[in-house]
Amino acid sequence: MEPIVLVVLAVLLVVAFDFTNGFNDASNMVATIVASRALTPAQAIVLIALFSFLGPLLGGTAVAGTIASFVRVDDLERSAALAVLLCGLGGAICWNLLTWWWGIPSSSSHALVGSLCGAVGVGAGLDHVVWGIGPLLHGRLVGVSKIGAALLLSPILGLGVGFCLQRLMRRALARATPRANLHLRRGQWVTAAALAFSHGTNDAQKGMGLLTLVLMTGGWLPGFRVPLWVIALCASAITLGTLTGGWRIVRTLGFGIYRIRPLHGFDSQLASAGIVLGAGLVGGPVSTSQVVASSIMGIGAAERPRAVRWGKAREIVTTWVVTLPGAAAFGASLRSAVAFGERLLG
Repeated sequence: MEPIVLVVLAVLLVVAFDFTNGFNDASNMVATIVASRALTPAQAIVLIALFSFLGPLLGGTAVAGTIASFVRVDDLERSAALAVLLCGLGGAICWNLLTWWWGIPSSSSHALVGSLCGAVGVGAGLDHVVWGIGPLLHGRLVGVSKIGAALLLSPILGLGVGFCLQRLMRRALARATPRANLHLRRGQWVTAAALAFSHGTNDAQKGMGLLTLVLMTGGWLPGFRVPLWVIALCASAITLGTLTGGWRIVRTLGFGIYRIRPLHGFDSQLASAGIVLGAGLVGGPVSTSQVVASSIMGIGAAERPRAVRWGKAREIVTTWVVTLPGAAAFGASLRSAVAFGERLLG
């Protein structure tokens, strides 16, 4: 297949991935603000969509650079390299659709990383994945080790920060009257906007980085520089996904882990926004769904551990554990199927 056709297909698949990311990850930002009744669903969607779009436009491209550098396909023939990247994208989309159908907030970041590793491993060899083991032994994080550290530490931080913030806020509001709920709901307008903005600086950049890598591989860009149209395209796709398909996961996070009240929503959004934004600024790709879910668990554990629906939490954690190998299997299988088809067609 001609490289130009593969590049066009890659653009379409990146848009599809960001769209599935939107209803698989970005919808988690809506969950707490709707569950705590700070905003109606329609109002929350408008607020989240606006700041999700602004995030990638103003938040830099550090995460995009990380995503574009953990696999190497520049020594492959152009069409073969593009085919590998396409299969990695396709596997991540399949995994996102599967977990969305189940209503489980899995990680689109895990899915993309796992699927690309699987596709590159089958199509080019495992040595074309930048594992970062050597630099890790010398105290540096690069490639998969950097991504893995961000994905592993972010939910732990979400749990811990959510726990501590809830304890601090409860002490600060120990003598507050029920009227404080009105101020907390209004405060969520700011914290939800901050979370949406931080999400844009992180999640939308994954598609941006991969699409820029595709354009470099296809010979359309001389080096790594994310074009403005790529930023706008990925921001639009992930925002549109938020608008159309995330209500299964909203129900899981907003009502399935812990009963969310105004203070819980405020604390969860504040904790999640800080973690996701901080990771984005240093180029660490994280999952918004992981951070939001773990912060809700931490908040529940700080207040009433027995009221936390740990069965649902275990279900989410199980999904986190299986996403990397599951998505890798999808990417590897898709690349194998494409290679088999190419041999049949001669």
